[in-house]
Amino acid sequence: MVQSRDAERTRSELIEVATEVFSEQGYSGARVDEIAERTRTTKRMIYYYFGGKEGLFLAVLEAAYRRIRELEQSLHAGDLEPVDAIRRIAELTFDHHVNHPDFIRLVSVENIHRGRHMEKVESLRELGAPAASVLDEVLARGRASGELRADVDAVDVHMMISAYCVFQVANSATFGFLFGRDMLAPDVRERHRRILGDIVVGWLTAR
Repeated sequence: MVQSRDAERTRSELIEVATEVFSEQGYSGARVDEIAERTRTTKRMIYYYFGGKEGLFLAVLEAAYRRIRELEQSLHAGDLEPVDAIRRIAELTFDHHVNHPDFIRLVSVENIHRGRHMEKVESLRELGAPAASVLDEVLARGRASGELRADVDAVDVHMMISAYCVFQVANSATFGFLFGRDMLAPDVRERHRRILGDIVVGWLTAR
C-alpha cells in the first residue's frame, strides 16, 4: 500500500512538472531530461511510468482536461434554473481558464500539432462528453420552459464560451500592449467575467 501511494505521488509530481515544461516550451522544445531533473527523478523512471515523452504529454493533457470536467460536474447545474446555470457555467469556465493559463498553452501546443497526439487516446475524447452533456441538460430544460432558444446546441454554446475565455488568456500580452490595459488586473477580470455571462445569457434568451 505504501509503495502504491509512493508510485502515485511520483506519477502526480511528474505530471505537474511536465505540465509546466510543456506549457512553457511546447512539445518539441520540452526535454524529458529537464523534467526528470526538476522532479529529482530519472529519465528511466519517466519511461517506466509513461513509456516516453509522448506518453507523458498525453498524461498531462488528460489531467488538464479531467480537472476542468470535474470542476464542471461540481457545479451541479441540474439543481439550478436554466438561465442561472448557463451563467454559472460560463463564469466557472472563465475562472478556470484565467487561473490555469497552462491549460490554454497546452491546448494551443496540441493544436499546433493538429491534434495528432490526443487522437491516439480515446479517453481524451471521452473527457469532452461531460461538457456537452451538462449543457445539453440545461438547454433541454430551458427549451422546455421557453426560457432558452432552440436553434443552438451544446457544442455551439461550449465553443462560444471557450472562445471568449481562451482569448482572455492567450491574447492578454498582445491585446494588453496594443490597448494599454492589463487584461489580468482584478477589476478588468471581474468586468470581463460579468460581460461573458451577459453575452451568453443574452444570446440564449434572445427571441
